[in-house]
Amino acid sequence: MTASTYDEALRRLLLHEGGYSNHPQDPGGPTNFGITIADYRKYLKPGASADDVRAIKLDEAKGIYRAKYWSALRCDELPAGIDDSIFDYGVNSGIGRAGKVLRRVIGMSDTTWIVTDEIICEANRRNSKQVIAAINDERLRFLQSLPTWPIFGKGWSQRVDDVRIFSQQLADQSHIDAGPSVVERASAKGMVPQPRILKATVAKGGPAVATISAIGFIDWVNAHPVASIGIAAASFCAVAGASYGLAQLHRARQEAPTPGLVPVTTSMKETLK
Repeated sequence: MTASTYDEALRRLLLHEGGYSNHPQDPGGPTNFGITIADYRKYLKPGASADDVRAIKLDEAKGIYRAKYWSALRCDELPAGIDDSIFDYGVNSGIGRAGKVLRRVIGMSDTTWIVTDEIICEANRRNSKQVIAAINDERLRFLQSLPTWPIFGKGWSQRVDDVRIFSQQLADQSHIDAGPSVVERASAKGMVPQPRILKATVAKGGPAVATISAIGFIDWVNAHPVASIGIAAASFCAVAGASYGLAQLHRARQEAPTPGLVPVTTSMKETLK
């Protein structure tokens, strides 16, 4: 892939992502240029607020996209068109899901999302147009399965169609059209909604903490400082363990296979015979 092709893929992605949004039904929470508050905290500014997300500079977003999505999924080494479909999928639904879907589509193990040398080799052996079709068919099925589909489905549907067309043009090495002049924004993240405790964690930027306001309990803590440390430590471990377990369950649901996927196992050479 050339840098100019990456630039065009990113331009189209940003058309769909748009600017700042904070829809109450969007699992991503405060988002700007498609960068969620969780990603902004992870990659640029721990403890960032919604106002910080609103103030993200476009160059900051571009840097995250290149390093944490395009490069993480090794799009420079994937066949033309497959790279674009996987890149856009990763931004919208997470690189974990995108990487596993790529593996499933080419008939490889999905025990990890990581795009290995073997995956690159096998992807280059497949018919790119068939793989692109399979990726986008699967992506649409997954989005349609989400409870937020009635709210965001129109924008997601157009986005998947646009990605499919552009990716097929790349695979054909044919004329690249200018893309849609009017875009139904699809900035909401295509993800399984988080359990409430996890949503609270993301919103606060740290562990969800229950506020205890009972005067009697506070007085008891003041009178028994040593015992209260042990109770506090045990409570923290319990909350942290529960949060971790919920996070793992949410991740498993987010990256789970969708029914109906038929792997593209025919090599490009065999298809061209």
